[in-house]
Parts: sequence; C-alpha cells; structure tokens
Amino acid sequence: MKKPFVPYNETWQTRTHEPDPYENMLGDVLESAFVRGATTLAEIISVMTERDIPAPDGGSWTERSLADELARLAD
Repeated sequence: MKKPFVPYNETWQTRTHEPDPYENMLGDVLESAFVRGATTLAEIISVMTERDIPAPDGGSWTERSLADELARLAD
C-alpha cells in the first residue's frame, strides 16, 4: 500500500508571521546577490551598497552587521 504524501516543513520554513517590508527587501537583495553568484558576505554587501540599503543602525554594512542581522531574522 502506498503511503499518502505528508508535507513537511523544516524549522526555518515555518514562520509565525508574514514577512514585513524590511524582510521582503532583504530577501529581494539576497536573491539578487545570489543570482549574481555571490557566495560571501562581502559580495552580498556590495549589492546592498549598490542599492543604497542602509544597515539597521543607518550606517554602512559590515560583514559582522550583516551576519548579526541575518542571525536575528533567523530566530
């Protein structure tokens, strides 16, 4: 007997809310960076800088600030 399909979500796929405009913007930038072949934080930051997206503190992105922000949003 064939088992019925049971959808499964990884923990990171399950959200408690819809993404807000900020999260959508970051998602769009990450997608664009990956399409361009970005594999490092520095390469992602280049795309963010090119699009004039300020860091959460209003300043410039650093590898540390991007890593911290991605970790914060992953919670």
